[in-house]
Amino acid sequence: MEAFEYAQPATSKEAVTLLAQGSGGAQVLAGGSDLLALIKESVAAPKRLVSLRNARDLAGIQYRPGQGLRIGAIVTIDELGANPEVRRHYPGLVQAAEEIGSPQIRNVGTVGGNLCQRPRCWYYRGGFGLLAMQDGKSLVPNGDNRYHAILGNSGPAYFVAPSNLAPMLIALGARVRLLGPQGSRELPLEKFFVIPKAEGEREHALAEDEILTEVIVPPTTGRSAYYELRQKAQFDWPLATAAVVLQMDGHTVKTARIVMGQVAPVPWLSPEAEQALAGKTVSAEAAGEAGKAAVSKATPLSGNSYKVTLARVAVKRAILRAAGIA
Repeated sequence: MEAFEYAQPATSKEAVTLLAQGSGGAQVLAGGSDLLALIKESVAAPKRLVSLRNARDLAGIQYRPGQGLRIGAIVTIDELGANPEVRRHYPGLVQAAEEIGSPQIRNVGTVGGNLCQRPRCWYYRGGFGLLAMQDGKSLVPNGDNRYHAILGNSGPAYFVAPSNLAPMLIALGARVRLLGPQGSRELPLEKFFVIPKAEGEREHALAEDEILTEVIVPPTTGRSAYYELRQKAQFDWPLATAAVVLQMDGHTVKTARIVMGQVAPVPWLSPEAEQALAGKTVSAEAAGEAGKAAVSKATPLSGNSYKVTLARVAVKRAILRAAGIA
């Protein structure tokens, strides 16, 4: 681990100033459950760490009827899952939070950190870069790609977006607020994630001198649910996830919002699955058809075709869970 400066600003504006003064060599530290590992593995080598721990304007959860939910960037995953208003109005978000890591990780990991964490791709973690390029070609298509993307993988990006919270927040219509030297800006969460097309590009629409300050979730009358599939029941990274929000008219689905995780370089919205479910009464058969539609455009790599089945099942079970069907 190389030496670095350590700063503890008291506000988000101070944090942005310290980032800008770092001349591209500064990085934000929230809970540290991802960044510190990257530093130890020599994948990241910041000259300055800007800790957000004391920036209290980035803390707290507020719910206002008719206006929705505001989640500060340094709210921990444990705080989010335990909040009574979140549990009452956004059960799918609680389900996603409770699936993250272990109790120790949920106690220190933050909402902002979960959205901004870097891919778990072993080529990236092994020092080959975000696009895993060597001699002008990606190592992924002809290498060990069992955990890589099955959608949005026409290249050169093959990693999967790692956030557990992002699919559910996107399904709920969440927006994020970003703060930089030029002021604040807001964008839909699905626009925050981007697929890089060249080395040097990142997977987030976040400038080097910007920070994510908060997540805004609109009020919802829909039924939300999250479902995750992984290799083992204890702490493990998910292989496929699905987040669903259903707007119902009695027993009939008026509209659906379906977002998959761990299957593409960005959280993957599925209009095909949404269209397959609209106007239907929720049943195992209807949910299964929506699951098939969700993966109808999948293009698996040589070692990950099993993820097509997992993603299909995750969508089906998330729909049934949202509808209250066992």
